Amino acid sequence: MENSKLLILVQARTGSSRFPNKVLKPVLDKPILIHQLERIQSIQRKVEIVVITSLEPEDASIVEISKKYGFNVFRGSLNDLLDRHYQAAKAYDADWIVKIPSDCPLIDPQIIDDVFDYCFLHEGEFDFVSNLHPASYPDGNDVEMMTFSALEKAWKEAKRPFEREHTTPYFWENPSLFSIGNWEWKSGLKYDMSHRFTLDYPEDLTFIDQVYQHLYFSKPLFGLDDILSLLQAHPKIYQINSSYAGVNWYRNHLHELRTIGVEQTNMYHEIRKTN
Repeated sequence: MENSKLLILVQARTGSSRFPNKVLKPVLDKPILIHQLERIQSIQRKVEIVVITSLEPEDASIVEISKKYGFNVFRGSLNDLLDRHYQAAKAYDADWIVKIPSDCPLIDPQIIDDVFDYCFLHEGEFDFVSNLHPASYPDGNDVEMMTFSALEKAWKEAKRPFEREHTTPYFWENPSLFSIGNWEWKSGLKYDMSHRFTLDYPEDLTFIDQVYQHLYFSKPLFGLDDILSLLQAHPKIYQINSSYAGVNWYRNHLHELRTIGVEQTNMYHEIRKTN
């Protein structure tokens, strides 16, 4: 396994109903996507990093920016993200595929390494490993990795639209078909529903920008502990997007998901919007 080819796929699009062009918004005069890619690039293990986007004309800007900063790009299906990941994995002849969404610009490189270490420590035991089921880290530190054979099986067998759109639900919804491992934050804390480091709304970008403004100049590769210390010292930064804490895509599919419960998503925000 140590000699396996690791491929990190960062899915990115300019289209977003809530916040168009979010991943190319500038932070410290650089597209936020590039900040995230550079953080991923600093991990300890040898990997290949590829940005995967759609074939839609508007996503040409993703291609242009990624290549400008030296990152490879693969283009595929617009809505079938499972197919996009599978086709990219085939094109790059990967043994292990790692899915990291482009809305995680504060992801801690050490967390990625920790998930890798956990997976490889249990060599041959897992088809799929993540730090999301159950989640413990602040939202926005998402790492999911799978063998090529497992990805191919999911690609062939997954039928429901949300399984195709979100790439990995077929794995964790079918534990009888796959050997699944999960890495949990060793702090014993559980911040996935209370701390939001992901990018989906304008308030998230304001929060992320403030984190970079405070930490980047003294420590460009600041980590999770640095962010948490900053938020403790400056609670107003935490409050910028705290109303969206726990808001994730699960909330729209609870009637379809067997392994995700209402306690794993924030429905209050949706209820509040309609009242």
